[in-house]
Amino acid sequence: MLEELQADALAIIPLRAGSKGLRNKNIRPMAGKPLYRHSVDQALRVFGRCSISTDIPDVLDWRGPTACQVVKRPAELAGDQTSISPVLVHLFQHLNRRNTLPGIAVLMQATSPLRRDEDLRNAIALYREGRFGLVMSVVKADRSILKYGVQKDGRFIPVSRPDYCFSNRQSLPETVRPNGAIYVFSPQAILSSGGLSAESIGCVEMPEEYSIDIDNQADFEAAEQMLMQSAFREAS
Repeated sequence: MLEELQADALAIIPLRAGSKGLRNKNIRPMAGKPLYRHSVDQALRVFGRCSISTDIPDVLDWRGPTACQVVKRPAELAGDQTSISPVLVHLFQHLNRRNTLPGIAVLMQATSPLRRDEDLRNAIALYREGRFGLVMSVVKADRSILKYGVQKDGRFIPVSRPDYCFSNRQSLPETVRPNGAIYVFSPQAILSSGGLSAESIGCVEMPEEYSIDIDNQADFEAAEQMLMQSAFREAS
């Protein structure tokens, strides 16, 4: 199983220095080590290698395992409004020039430290089936979102089927949302299209308690408590 997971798959961990919600959150100590190291250690444990795209001096100076490559991110790709797609394109162009572009990329956000090894295994196994251009992790969401719409020139435009707007919440289909923990896709497809989206997207569901995406101090404290409880259970 380990050999299959590691075959032509590379974990990608994007880290940006700036953070409005929680200063220096990616390198902030959590449960005994910097936040980003939880994802690095997991990536090495599950896939055997990883690449980090970052503009954080502490990470650029880090002398980590040789299986973890750190690539400097240019300042123009480290702003608050920069989306993940150009960051991925930059990293994959760097790898391509060195003839090390993998067949499969597994994007692991450092702000999702509660993601389990089995979630990664499930995501890449689903991607390898070949039915989807992208596989991502999701968590259950409030189904009443199907009643929502957008407003344009005084007109209500439903985000889904118009009849859902007038349905009882209990009768609506169950819904899920991306939790940001895992994305599996082809690097070559990103280089060709310039974007992360795909026509066909598969999903693997994660429990709500493991789907914390750290954005502020409360998120950080909740995730740290969960990690420490998990470590205590494993040591018992």
